[in-house]
Amino acid sequence: MKKLTKIMLATAAAASAATAGFAYAAPGGEGRPDQTRAQAQDHATKMFERMDANKDGKLDKADREARQTARFDRLDTDKNGSLSREEFNTRPQRAEKAPDGQKAEGRRGDGKHFGGRHHGGRGGGKHGGFMMKQADTNNDGAISQAEFVASHLAKFDAADADKNGTVTSAERKAQHEKMRAEWQAKRAAQQPKAQ
Repeated sequence: MKKLTKIMLATAAAASAATAGFAYAAPGGEGRPDQTRAQAQDHATKMFERMDANKDGKLDKADREARQTARFDRLDTDKNGSLSREEFNTRPQRAEKAPDGQKAEGRRGDGKHFGGRHHGGRGGGKHGGFMMKQADTNNDGAISQAEFVASHLAKFDAADADKNGTVTSAERKAQHEKMRAEWQAKRAAQQPKAQ
């Protein structure tokens, strides 16, 4: 069971890494504050630093495995080397900031945070691998910080419809709808035709 669970966690970790820079088109982004390009670049840089588990300046298989092992170890609360259904379904507490900037009490993930779309709970799989390949512009099997930030900013620029250097909630929503329509058209084109 441990091996199967680790494979599932690896998929989630890869999806998280792949989709991290693509949050501009994610559903639910309408309520987020406007973001400037400089803020997006800073966010991407900090995200890369968190994801680079071994601090070697690139995101690759070693980082995915390190995150997968760390997550497995956090979930394996009885430390027996396997995850029960209860352990697997448990979401770790996350510290959040209160409106005044102080840390608020942690709370369980509710599908909108740790295990939800934003962190790869949905939307990974084959699409995650495709997005990773897009970010790996020199095709070396790893994503450097420069590649990661460039990919993040390309998605920002695509969402910034009026090219004023700020992505608004309306632009996020429009980008999400555009990407959804493109995905649905591609999916429909791949469906076998009924005879």
